[in-house]
This record gives sequence, structure tokens and C-alpha cells, in this order.
Amino acid sequence: MSETQEQFKRVQAVKRSINTASEEEKNQALLAIADALEAQVEDILVANAQDMALARGHISEVMLDRLYLDHERVISMAAGIRQVAQLPDPVGEILDETTLDNGLVLTKCRVAMGVVGIIYESRPNVTSDAAALALKSGNAVVLRTGKDAYQSAFAIVRAIQSALAQTAISPEVVQLLSDTSRESSYAMMRAKGYLDVLIPRGGAGLIQAVVENALVPVIETGTGIVHVYIDEQADLDKALAIVANAKTSRPSVCNAMEVLLVHEAVAEAFLPAIYQRLVSQRQAQGLEPVRLKCDAKAQAIIPGQLAGPDDFDTEFLDYVLAVKVVSSLQEAIDHIEQHSTHHSDAIVTEDKAHAAIFTRQVDSAAVYVNASTRFTDGGQFGLGCEMGISTQKLHARGPMGLKEMTTYKYIIQGNGQIRE
Repeated sequence: MSETQEQFKRVQAVKRSINTASEEEKNQALLAIADALEAQVEDILVANAQDMALARGHISEVMLDRLYLDHERVISMAAGIRQVAQLPDPVGEILDETTLDNGLVLTKCRVAMGVVGIIYESRPNVTSDAAALALKSGNAVVLRTGKDAYQSAFAIVRAIQSALAQTAISPEVVQLLSDTSRESSYAMMRAKGYLDVLIPRGGAGLIQAVVENALVPVIETGTGIVHVYIDEQADLDKALAIVANAKTSRPSVCNAMEVLLVHEAVAEAFLPAIYQRLVSQRQAQGLEPVRLKCDAKAQAIIPGQLAGPDDFDTEFLDYVLAVKVVSSLQEAIDHIEQHSTHHSDAIVTEDKAHAAIFTRQVDSAAVYVNASTRFTDGGQFGLGCEMGISTQKLHARGPMGLKEMTTYKYIIQGNGQIRE
């Protein structure tokens, strides 16, 4: 039996210690984990430095930023766990209660999934976020990170397990797969009977592989081809700030803008201003400028590479932005419908009727009016942290917090009833 299979068996053997834990026990465990992360911060940073040294030169600078940890980021991870501890426990919540004509009392209540599997790439903070959400929602968790982040994840899980060893919850309820090869990912996809649900967090290739090959149920966290549409009735000062934030505050994350749509009535005024903001000003400040990939109408107004056939269907995760000029609100909506991954899309407008049409017709998990798409985040939505951003429509959609990590069961109370 492989080490991966052994880890599946170990988590199955101890899952009840978390599935049936009380709210107090779970909160004590989370607070102990937060303390352990802070106490072991130097060990975590040493491990991260090893990952960074091996990854440098092999992945882009923006992806290195996703991998990088410093003291402040680890302290922020601990703070996020404490926030999760303060959130209401979803397990045991009564969703519905009904008394039937025959006297049976049906109670629908929220329960843990059981064992959750997470496949994710080079973001060490996902390790602690996923563990915290899983534990608070009563779930054991099997984590599988990429080789780029393995040493960092291992140090984080070691801190988590050392904290759990001091509580009523088994340290084995948090497992990090030691095998970072592709085979361990496929083992998770085939782990029927061991994993109750599998959640991929990463690029389009990873998510597609999991969706196409998994035998266990999957919650699909989608890629983010995120659009911001500047309406003819937009406040252009608001639009400048929103676009700059959505594109440049952290381009390597899934809620960063990838496509800018501009109504032709404001394109002559807005496009030069956004070029100044994203390109000229950033160059003058010694920052990496945004590379613009423009359709023909946009390229006639501002410098930029002519967009290729795939540029409006690409999650760049970098300082790259596709730009298109549209002739109407409906053309913008139609473009989003054709090219969006239904993650997060925004309109900037002062016209309430246009905003209402946009929010009604754009079929994305998060639809914004006059705000940056960078808010699509569990912490920003008041969920503490998140397991991912779901772009599917069954069970969970948008940032996945505690309630999205649960299911429900019916409890039926009788007094000797039998069915005729």
C-alpha cells in the first residue's frame, strides 16, 4: 500500500474526533493552532526560503509572490484562524423542522461533510486557511500541495499538528500528502470511500483535470477571467481607481481583472487616462507596467499590442490586460457571457437602470457595481477565510466559507409509527 493510501486510512480512522467535536473543542484547537504558527514562525520562514530558492528562475515573479512568506504574512495567517474561531459554528444548525400528519417530527440539521480533500498549488497560506475552515466546520482534511510549496506547507502542518496534539482532537485529522507527484493527485481523485468531497484550487489545467477524472464529488473552484465594464454613464474618476486596483493590487490572484471593456462614448477620454495610470505612471515609479492587448478600436486610441484570438479567453495572472471597446451595454454583457468564467464581473456606471440590467443578466458568482472585483474573497465577505471561489451552481457558489463546507441530514423523531 502506498504512503498516500496509508494517509487516507489514517484520516479515516480518526475523523470522528473532529466530526463530533463540540464548538468549544474546535475553537480551542483553532486558537492553539494560531499560537503555534506564531511560535514556529521562524521554522516556517526557513522552510519557505528553501521553496523560494528552488522556485526562483522557474516561475514568474508574480507567482513567486504567491509562494513567498514573511513574518507579517504568517502573523496574518494566524489572525485569520482566530477570526474563524470567532465565527458561529454551522454544525448543528437547524435548517427546518416539520411535524407530519402522522406525528413524525422531521428536523433538517447541518452536519460536517466528513473528510475533505484539497488539491492546491503554490500558495502556502492555503494550507492554514483550508485546515482552519475544515476543522471549524467539523471536517478532517487531506491536503495536497505542489512541490514548489511543499516545504512551507510541511512546516505549517507540523505546527498545526503540534497544536492539535494538546487538544481533544487527533493531530491526524489534518494530513499533508508527502507525495507531490501527479500520481498523488490522481489518487485523491480516485479516493472514493476515503474522501467525501474534493476541492481543487489552482489554474485551469489542474481544475479541468480534477473535474474530468475525479470519482469522488468535486466542488469546482473556477479560474477568473474577470471583466470590468466602463459604461457610457460611468464616473471616470471612480473607473480609474477601480480598474487600477482590480488589475495591479495583486495580479496573480483569481479575482484580479483580466479584461477591460469600455463603451465607445467614453473611450476617447478614458483609455488615454488608464494608459497613463497603468503604463506611464508605473514606469515612472519604477513599477512593472501593465502590458495592454487591445482590439482594433482600442489600439486606434492608445498604444498596445493587437489582441490575438485567445487573449479574451486567458487568465493572465500577470501585469497583462486585454482591452476592448464596445458600442453598447448589451454588447458588453454579450461579450462577458461568451468569455467569462463566471467568477467576478463588474460594471462602473451612475445609471441605476444600466446597473440593474447588468446585475440581472451577468451570470457570475459575484457581480459588482462601482467596486473593484478584488473583494471576491472570503475574508472580505466576512467569512473569516475561504476554501476557494466556487463558480459552479450546485451546493456552493462564490467564496466558500464554513456553511459551504457542510451538508445536512434529517433526524426523524417518532413514537412507534409504522408505515402501512
